Amino acid sequence: MKKTKLAASLLAVSMLATSMLAGCDNTTNTSSGNSTQSGNSSSTNSGNPTLPENSEWTQTLQYAENTKIRMACGYKGKETAITFNADSLGKAGDNVKDGVLTLADGKSYASGDLKPTWQEVESVLKIDIEDKYQGNDAKGEWEYWKEKLGEVDFLAGNADTLNSAGNDGLLLNIGAYLDSMPFFKAYLERNPIVRLSITSSTTGASSGAIYFSPYFDGVNDIERMPLMRTDWVEKLLNGDGQFTAEKMGTTKAAKYTPYMPTSGSVEVEVIKADGSDKETIKKNYDAYGNIIDKMNNTSGGVMSGVDAVNMLREYIDKTYDNYYGTNRADLFIGQNAAWDADELVALLRCVCANANTLNGTDTINGLFAREEAKASRRNNIYQLAATMFGIRGLEGRMEYYYVGADNKLHDCRAEAATYEGLSRMHSLVEEGLLSQDFLTMNAEGDAQKYYLPQDLGFMMYDYSQTQTVGNENGVLQDGEEFRPVMVPIAKWDTDGDGTQETLMRFTESWRSVKTDAWAISLEGVGYSKDNPAPTDATQLNDKAKALLTLIDFAYSQKGQILMSYGPDAFIKTNSDGSYVTFDFNGEQWPEISDKNYEQLWTLANGNYTNYARYFIGSTLSFVKSQAFEYQCTTEAGRKGAKYISNAIALGTIKHPELAINGWYTSVPTTLPNTPTEKQKIDAQTNLTTNFDTSGNPKTNVLTDYIIIKGFTETGFTSAAEAAETVKTGYGASISLEQRNAAWDRLVTYYNSLTA
Repeated sequence: MKKTKLAASLLAVSMLATSMLAGCDNTTNTSSGNSTQSGNSSSTNSGNPTLPENSEWTQTLQYAENTKIRMACGYKGKETAITFNADSLGKAGDNVKDGVLTLADGKSYASGDLKPTWQEVESVLKIDIEDKYQGNDAKGEWEYWKEKLGEVDFLAGNADTLNSAGNDGLLLNIGAYLDSMPFFKAYLERNPIVRLSITSSTTGASSGAIYFSPYFDGVNDIERMPLMRTDWVEKLLNGDGQFTAEKMGTTKAAKYTPYMPTSGSVEVEVIKADGSDKETIKKNYDAYGNIIDKMNNTSGGVMSGVDAVNMLREYIDKTYDNYYGTNRADLFIGQNAAWDADELVALLRCVCANANTLNGTDTINGLFAREEAKASRRNNIYQLAATMFGIRGLEGRMEYYYVGADNKLHDCRAEAATYEGLSRMHSLVEEGLLSQDFLTMNAEGDAQKYYLPQDLGFMMYDYSQTQTVGNENGVLQDGEEFRPVMVPIAKWDTDGDGTQETLMRFTESWRSVKTDAWAISLEGVGYSKDNPAPTDATQLNDKAKALLTLIDFAYSQKGQILMSYGPDAFIKTNSDGSYVTFDFNGEQWPEISDKNYEQLWTLANGNYTNYARYFIGSTLSFVKSQAFEYQCTTEAGRKGAKYISNAIALGTIKHPELAINGWYTSVPTTLPNTPTEKQKIDAQTNLTTNFDTSGNPKTNVLTDYIIIKGFTETGFTSAAEAAETVKTGYGASISLEQRNAAWDRLVTYYNSLTA
């Protein structure tokens, strides 16, 4: 019987009060400054949400009421405009009656009406918004307007393009008016990497210039995570006695070799099973041996699926001294999970060799990507490799760069360690543990349409909210579960020279500034190079002051809620009108209304982001809190995300930070390179074309290396050779030199601000 999604999910929201995170609000990891993320304890707090910007919204700049603002702003299509149109109403299907859509706020909307969020913006700021959006992505929208900037006031663009336009005198420098934008200024002061990511210049008269308002699709929060069919893990590993099966397959000849030790012992930190605190447990390899080493030395790794499972069961019992008892699956899927790459590979061997027991067929795809013909999704496989084998840069916020222990930028594309890790992932290809669709770029290899409903996929690395909707929209059956599991333990080179490998959990998949943004057209608001804007914000004209106020408002408490949730009519309230709140990221955030949640499924089949953008008009720019999205995640998705959140809160999962902190520094999403430096970077065409993930290229060096262990069919003799090819042959060293020149200036500039 299919699941009833609404009842189950509303129940899950009501159960937030019993969450394991209830006892760890506002916890801080003192070792690296990592802060609490994604808490789940519900409350009926009668006060306002305790956001960092917890003062009431007050307007600093004054302008004439009903000042008209022409906005060419949206996301990536006409359905995500700030007004309703045929495209957005079409997404609602039969829910549109006589051209009108009634939303959870009880109001009716027709084509041409501003979406609820933007009606509220008009009301609060007393402005008149005219929608000029053409329905393009950020780059395309800028291209449309760049020759007629006098016809638009606020428009979308790509960060690099907007910085160049600003430096050319086409955009208003909002950095010059921060003192009149107190909420925005406070946000930048708390998050230095955000400030540095949007700073266009650090020298001369334009030093400190900011030409766009940053966009966060969630901020200071985990992004992607491992996702597993957890019911399969339980079926294979849990229970007393030996595992048996009527029909079984066999594992393939071993190609993967041990990553973890084969003898001795190591200690690792985990979260206690009840989530109350962390504890240290031991992996004792002397008790049984390394599981991969054991399997590989048994008939070359070729064994029945039953024998493989029983070998893994015995390994877990002995290596962890019966820590997991008969719930061995918790090694992988529990709050107290401690799995590493070797243990995962052993599990993948067991899963693929027991397909008939798990799905009634002869095939299971061990690892798979969401859309295996799409470059931007195929990269999830090498990003998973990064978390498994301790590779920095593969999930960097700017291309493949990361900040090392020396506080310099590094390019993982030109480092042997990257290809050593990808070589390990290649060995999984040789064992048949990655999907065939990934290898062939099969367009039919779609997780939500093919793998999950047909029980043909085991594990992916992706977003929790969008990829776990199958638990409640009929894709999975009762008793089946696909959800996030803990980030693996791996060896990380935290000292930067290979002499100190820190055994820990670390994720580089950490949210920061995106490269899409909105900027103020200088000509649109009545200024130009020949008629420069006044340096005193109070002397600006009404249009300019209204737009600076809009940006400032978006970073206030009220603005952040509005840009994430929409107006108050979409939020659950107490009898006195105050918000019903729950703890998220150490702060109190509102709960969405029941009707709002119901329409999430009716209108968008559980996809929060589509629902918000198509119908409410929120999450299009500025700050999108994950608090709304978290509530819209399925019960199974929240269960796994809760475990990960708790581990981050208690400090057992480390991550980059939006501050300058050595190896833990989050790389900025853009850098203020000079035109000369940019010219040198742009000249390295081999580097950009061979590592492009923006479209559907035939090859990508990193995915190629996983598939064929090289950039061509002949491959490479070593990871060092691959790294050297990229470093010198593809020009990575030249680009890195230019990037570091800008980074050094940025750090110097930041130090001058904090001196």
